[in-house]
Amino acid sequence: MKLMIASDLHGSYYYAQRMRECYSREGAQRLLLLGDLLYHGPRNDLPRDYAPKQVIALLNEMKHELFCVRGNCDAEVDQMVLEFPILADYMLLFLGGRTVFVTHGHVHNEDALPPLQPGDVLLHGHTHLPEMRRVDGGVWYLNPGSLAIPKGGNPPSYMTWEDGLWQIKALDGQVLREGNLA
Repeated sequence: MKLMIASDLHGSYYYAQRMRECYSREGAQRLLLLGDLLYHGPRNDLPRDYAPKQVIALLNEMKHELFCVRGNCDAEVDQMVLEFPILADYMLLFLGGRTVFVTHGHVHNEDALPPLQPGDVLLHGHTHLPEMRRVDGGVWYLNPGSLAIPKGGNPPSYMTWEDGLWQIKALDGQVLREGNLA
């Protein structure tokens, strides 16, 4: 099974379309969204082609392929228009023999780790910075970066997982970072 992981669309229809193109090109079976789907948030400028209603339609067309957790900019009113669950604060996945704690990152993050064991994975967005490294206690910290509002001079990015290999990629498919988390 191949997963594509993306975060922080913030209502950008342009980047939602690009995400869908990447998902199709990757041939992934599921798209895991790490929150902040529709609203840009009070600290961010409007992203390119800010059009939450169009993002809603695009995501609803993909509803059978999506898993999602709630971001700090997501609200109950968003759930009223989206046809797939978005309000879970976290989910647990078991991939390649590892426990993967999936969340947005505004509550559980590298400074506030959930109860994980060495070798487990904390996967979140929120910071808009792509990351792949070990943190306290040998836990892996992974972040796909942001599609619509990347920070730190990084390009818009997403992540894939397949057969134990994690890759952070630019929208053109160029691999920015990768690892088997050995």
